[in-house]
Amino acid sequence: MTRRKLTLEYDGSGFCGWQKQAHGTTVQQVLEEAIQKFSGETVTLHVAGRTDAGVHAQAQVAHFDLEKDTTDAVVRDALNFHVRPHRVVVLQAETVADTFHARFDALSRSYRYRIVNRRAPLALLADQAWHVSKPLSLAPMQEAAKILIGKHDFSTFRAQYCQSKSPVRTLDQLDIAADGEVVTIHTKARSFLYHQVRNMVGTLVYVGTGYWTVEDFKAAFAACDRTKGGPTAPPQGLCFWDVTYPQNDPQA
Repeated sequence: MTRRKLTLEYDGSGFCGWQKQAHGTTVQQVLEEAIQKFSGETVTLHVAGRTDAGVHAQAQVAHFDLEKDTTDAVVRDALNFHVRPHRVVVLQAETVADTFHARFDALSRSYRYRIVNRRAPLALLADQAWHVSKPLSLAPMQEAAKILIGKHDFSTFRAQYCQSKSPVRTLDQLDIAADGEVVTIHTKARSFLYHQVRNMVGTLVYVGTGYWTVEDFKAAFAACDRTKGGPTAPPQGLCFWDVTYPQNDPQA
């Protein structure tokens, strides 16, 4: 039995999220079926961070155990053959220690959220970004984002059905930058609450459009009440960006 770590890229617009479910195609389902076709084995994939319907990934990580004696390159190429025509790709397959766990060994996870801020609607990026037609002012958004850095109760940005035992999280990074009409938000933490990133983004956009002041944002955050926060940003702008493990952490 060999444990393999997969680094994955996928377009979430064609999936009902990561996790297998009774109805609808998911990333986990497509990959597990590809493994079965390739090896004849029924496996369970464990992932670093589950993504919702419409959410993308550029470096998602998962692991599974395989009895078949083969190479990492063959695993990668075979899975990429069998997942077609679904828009998911195995970038890399690696043999790892049987103690490795894609979820529990992760030191941090990072996400990118992309907004296109213009009057005209989107054509090319319709499934890859949130179209915000009202002009955004970055300075107040950046000021509000700084409030969230550190260890806090993030209940204001916690979805109603979040199953985490505690709303307390430590946010390591929340950077906002613009390149022309494209506004990019990068955030990093050891773990996130359900819909936390999208709820933070939606509320920051309230500030950027001038609907809220930074003080309004601060008061909403301090309330620790989801009903006091802003809207949930749509899924298509969100991408699971990266996950860090002890062996690739420069500080480890």
